[in-house]
Amino acid sequence: MPDNILKIDNLAIHFGSGSSRMTAVRDVSFHVVRGESFGLIGESGCGKSTILRAVAGLNPDYDGSILFDGDALSARRSRDVLRAMQMVFQDPFASLHPRKMVQTVLAESVRLMGMDRPQERIEDVLRAVGLSVQFRYRFPHELSGGQRQRVAIARALIVEPRMLLLDEPTSALDVSVQAEILNLLNRLRRERGLSYLMVSHDIAVVAHMCDRIAIMKDGGILETVSAGQLRQGDVHERYTHDFLAASAPAVTRAPPPA
Repeated sequence: MPDNILKIDNLAIHFGSGSSRMTAVRDVSFHVVRGESFGLIGESGCGKSTILRAVAGLNPDYDGSILFDGDALSARRSRDVLRAMQMVFQDPFASLHPRKMVQTVLAESVRLMGMDRPQERIEDVLRAVGLSVQFRYRFPHELSGGQRQRVAIARALIVEPRMLLLDEPTSALDVSVQAEILNLLNRLRRERGLSYLMVSHDIAVVAHMCDRIAIMKDGGILETVSAGQLRQGDVHERYTHDFLAASAPAVTRAPPPA
């Protein structure tokens, strides 16, 4: 039996009511093995970010079950769960308070989780994400996009989580720094034994970052493949093949499914 850190069964998420009711996610099931990086990929509006927000507790209105470390999550997350499962958002400028120094942002996370040694933790986590300790005295507007995202990752890491939820963590960055952030995330996963649930529309990103990838369409999962299968185009669904063909022309692909 796999050692699952996250298990989702029959997840369904709806918005609105009556004639305006819309189903954003329908009957989604998957698991993330401890230490694994699992990706959700698909076009905009397919429901992948909605799933991530439900796992994070930002969208508590859902049907089905979400289990973390074997325990069913309630709509109201405990502090222990919030500490163990942290989220890194797409836009680092929007996710950081513009009037708060980096050290204030990081110290708040330590305080909210009831942890000790805030100053020592701040210095350690800044070094871990490749920033000098002098960055603690800067404001978000004084940082580049890549530096802001490193601070956002540091904010997630400082409470010592077991899992990171990554919502398109490089899509708001310049191409020149995207690879740096992805390589940083890969290194941190190896060094800290983290598990990742990543959402992206970029095939190259998930192929680089993830062990397994679920392809989504219209709120559901069509199929789940390994990173190797994705790179080789070894897929079964016609939609997946067409998505690969449109998104990653450089990837060697198998003939389209009949």
